[in-house]
Amino acid sequence: MTTRPFATLTPDSILDAIEAVGLCPDGRLLALNSYENRVYQLYLEEGAPLVAKFYRAGRWSDAAILEEHAFSTELAGRELPVVAPLRLAGQTLHHQDDLRFAVFPRQGGRAPEFDSGQTLEWMGRFIGRIHAVGALKPFAERPEISVQSIGEAPRDFLQDGGFLPPELADVYFGIVDQALAGVRYCFDRAGQVATLRLHGDCHAGNVLWVEDDGRNENASGPFFVDFDDARMGPAIQDLWMLLSGERADQARQLADVLAGYEDFYAFDPRELHLIEALRTLRLIHYAGWLARRWDDPAFPAAFPWFNTQRYWQDRILELREQIALMDEPPLWSN
Repeated sequence: MTTRPFATLTPDSILDAIEAVGLCPDGRLLALNSYENRVYQLYLEEGAPLVAKFYRAGRWSDAAILEEHAFSTELAGRELPVVAPLRLAGQTLHHQDDLRFAVFPRQGGRAPEFDSGQTLEWMGRFIGRIHAVGALKPFAERPEISVQSIGEAPRDFLQDGGFLPPELADVYFGIVDQALAGVRYCFDRAGQVATLRLHGDCHAGNVLWVEDDGRNENASGPFFVDFDDARMGPAIQDLWMLLSGERADQARQLADVLAGYEDFYAFDPRELHLIEALRTLRLIHYAGWLARRWDDPAFPAAFPWFNTQRYWQDRILELREQIALMDEPPLWSN
């Protein structure tokens, strides 16, 4: 793979790609915050601005991207507040030379306030509706959340790539192995839980909150964006990232979320065993993700602290805390 991803992505190539699907840009582009892909707000000669996402080469197959598009389109078709790709020239995924891209309506909004019980209940209600649709059929092309895919694979990449300082490598990988053993134990305690199609990365940065304007109740509240990480997994994956703070705070937040969620989809309480396990996997995966993307010039500029001795020392402490948390009884909402 090229060490300069998106090397052919220039203002001219972006505008050429947009014109090729029948749109008439006026030449103005605004780069939006995204590292995995490249995302731009584009202005048209007539009409509201749109958003164009250019996909990173080699991450997803065309079939996997189309499956993501189909899922978000299915949700939007059921009047759920998600931002689905536009169908232009008869399709949602487009090719221009070596570029792959999709165009989305621009959705305004602010960051949600997850410290509000009412907001969390509202979030739970809509995630429950998303999961009720997600459970209707499985993904065929997109992977499942697993210890191997988001735990062992990033660990192996870091180990094989020699990213860590020699004096910390043995300690870090020893702690990772202990953490993964804890993750497996949590999954064993939970038992065989159902998997379904998920948003997959349901944190505050992927939710836009729209104020009620009095005209349309579906145009107020949360709008879910960026289904790029959609995959199969347990329902709790889309819920645990709404929780923060001390254990008592998280229990209160979980109660608020489930109060809305269970209006539309039944929650299996065995999945509570997985909260700290999934948090641990995300921490391991994140370090591996930064390492995998270090060839992209955007990453050293945006994450200058990565791969420093202090960075790995902090990760070791973080994982030690997670090992202890995974040994505790599961969080409970009552």
